[in-house]
Amino acid sequence: MRISAVVLAAGLGTRMKSNIPKVLHKILGKPMIQYIIDTIKSIKPEKLIVVAGKNIKELKEAVSWQNDIIIFVKQTVPKGTGDAALKALPQLKGFTGTVLIVNGDTPLITKSTILNFLALHKKRKNQVSVLSFESKEPSSYGRILRDEKGRVISIVEQRDASEEQKKIKEVNSGIYAIENNALNLLKKIPLNTSKGEYYLTDIIGIAKSKGFKTDAICIGLEEELTGVNTREELNLAANTMRYRIIKKFLESGVTFIDFGSTFISPSAQIGHGTTIYPNVIIEGFTTIGEGCTIYPNVRIVDSEIKDKAIIKDSTLIESSIIKSNAIIGPFAHIRPGSVICENAKIGNFVEVKKSIIGQGTKASHLSYLGDAKIGNDVNIGAGTITCNYDGKNKYITTIEDNVFIGSDTQLVAPVKIGKGAFVGAGSTITVNVPPDSLALSRVEQKNIEGWALKRRLKEKRNSKK
Repeated sequence: MRISAVVLAAGLGTRMKSNIPKVLHKILGKPMIQYIIDTIKSIKPEKLIVVAGKNIKELKEAVSWQNDIIIFVKQTVPKGTGDAALKALPQLKGFTGTVLIVNGDTPLITKSTILNFLALHKKRKNQVSVLSFESKEPSSYGRILRDEKGRVISIVEQRDASEEQKKIKEVNSGIYAIENNALNLLKKIPLNTSKGEYYLTDIIGIAKSKGFKTDAICIGLEEELTGVNTREELNLAANTMRYRIIKKFLESGVTFIDFGSTFISPSAQIGHGTTIYPNVIIEGFTTIGEGCTIYPNVRIVDSEIKDKAIIKDSTLIESSIIKSNAIIGPFAHIRPGSVICENAKIGNFVEVKKSIIGQGTKASHLSYLGDAKIGNDVNIGAGTITCNYDGKNKYITTIEDNVFIGSDTQLVAPVKIGKGAFVGAGSTITVNVPPDSLALSRVEQKNIEGWALKRRLKEKRNSKK
């Protein structure tokens, strides 16, 4: 089956009460239109055309990474869905096959529903088909009108429907299949004078009247085909999508302690045997391996968590790699560009930025490690800081294998601590430390005996005056 697709994305979305184009509002971190594009791409259309309005620039930027396969056309003046579909017609010149038309505000549509719809369209040898569904509360939808034999006649919009027609439960999804030899019917759609728009819904009645084989294929689910026009509907769509994602991972062997409080990006991957605790947020293109444990209140963004890693409570990981058997947190912040190697430990209130932390290395508490290259089996004492910024430039701190860094140490970059060296607690290191050396930079301690007693006696005398 030869397929081309048209996505209608020119709507202003005024009911969203936002300056953001409706189709760019995000569901679990992903623009609404991206879900539709991804679903359509999965059926491998020959052409994928997006009809945009005045916000065409923003739409192009939102899907810029795949502009090579999307053809954008502009509807300069918003004249309705019929006019928007007509704008795609020049791009379909010479195409022989079925054109799928989808509204840009139906992010929950699935590949299986589209394929079933197209298969029935072909099986029934239709020239124009609309996907319909039964709605419990159809008040905002166009109704599917049928004759006494059940054959489709037309679609009537809610605002134009009679009281009797408003009782009809079968409604329009806004998804159409049109054979190339029926595309010129788009030019026959009349102007609705009360709205000043051309309704794509009118193509059903026009096709029927012109003798084209026309049908409404009622196979859709309301949950899947509901359009998103308001903030409330956006939230409902997000909840549906969130459950779909979690259900997929449940079926693949991931454990959720409370999936009702868990948010996972549709682009994320999670291996079997991993356990996710409540209030976890996994964003972007994050990959979590097998047998991991992600404790409560963790947020992971665009990162890779390898097998059997443990991420403890209230930890933030951004654009970094956590390798196998590493332990991160609680209350740790792994900033972009960091690599935490196998069996390493980053403990509570430790911040790592753009650094490599070697195998078996431990920074258990209260440290900042920025722009650092730290080797294997290094001990980072509490309160250690890499001083990597002089107000203008960033510099690298290098710590080789088997180094011991005592507590409350400042490493002023650029500086290198050689293999096997010790740095005494409370030191400020400004020059390189040779391998197997001890580095100390403390001020010599002085004990003034009796000083405290003299102070107390003086305070006592002053209090009696």
